[in-house]
Amino acid sequence: MKAKKLVAGFTALVFSALVLGACSPDSKSEASSSEAPVSSEVQESTVAESSEATTEEAAPTVTLQDGTYTLEETNYSNDYRVVFSIVVEGGKIVESNYDNVNEAGESKAKNAEYNKKMKDKAGISPEEFIPAFNEGLTAAQDPAGIEVVSGATHSFHSFQNYAQQLIQAAQAGNTEVIKINNGGELQDGTYTLEEKNYSNDYRVAFSIVVKDGKITESNYDNINEAGESKTKNAEYNEMMKDKAGISPEEFIPAFNEALVAQMAEEEGAPGNIDVVTGATHSFHTFVLYAEQLINAAENGATEVITIDNPTK
Repeated sequence: MKAKKLVAGFTALVFSALVLGACSPDSKSEASSSEAPVSSEVQESTVAESSEATTEEAAPTVTLQDGTYTLEETNYSNDYRVVFSIVVEGGKIVESNYDNVNEAGESKAKNAEYNKKMKDKAGISPEEFIPAFNEGLTAAQDPAGIEVVSGATHSFHSFQNYAQQLIQAAQAGNTEVIKINNGGELQDGTYTLEEKNYSNDYRVAFSIVVKDGKITESNYDNINEAGESKTKNAEYNEMMKDKAGISPEEFIPAFNEALVAQMAEEEGAPGNIDVVTGATHSFHTFVLYAEQLINAAENGATEVITIDNPTK
């Protein structure tokens, strides 16, 4: 059974051409129907954007340590895998080198037949969106600030997830290659991610429980220094409900329920869950972190993932 569809919308920034489509931490064929443009209901309303921006404004730029940071998928999917590196100089990303390569090390952007097929089917091809993603990251310095091109939504979510992991490595100055066991079976255990810093008095605490290769629990939350959930803050819930039409006590459990349901699907992925209008920033964070936890479960890495998030 498909996860119950939530009212659509995506990202805390106003994007002129943003689309949210099927995504996965794994590499799949871009020419599949999941890459095709989705309906206009995914566009975020002006009211919801301004409401979420009021309660959860965009965070400032994080501090990055100079160096080259690299991530690689270990498995080929449809003959390609992701290789991705960023170069940081003077605390800024000066190069972004995201690509999909085959066993010969050749870029998907150079595959004329594939490019034509995807261009005909989705209106966009790897030779167009791969450089666009890289240029977007160096310009925005933040994967959340990049517009996704309609027709390449799966690749965008993969790019965004991996870019976030590279940025986290750059924050820590950890130049060890990040290995992604894409497509690997989820290994049983509890996988946990926590933001290090409080932002607007709250930080994310998130864990998933995997049993028999399936996510049986999703425990995403925003907690204060006392460990109390934002869902219990009556004043905040009332304020956001009035402004955005939705409150944490509604969308936080909805996110968790939808993730468990979605990941029970044969090709389930966090990005297949549609976001609740008015909670776009929270959903964006939820998807990024869910993807990282799934990557951890693919590797059986139960160490707590600590996010050195910027404060406000």
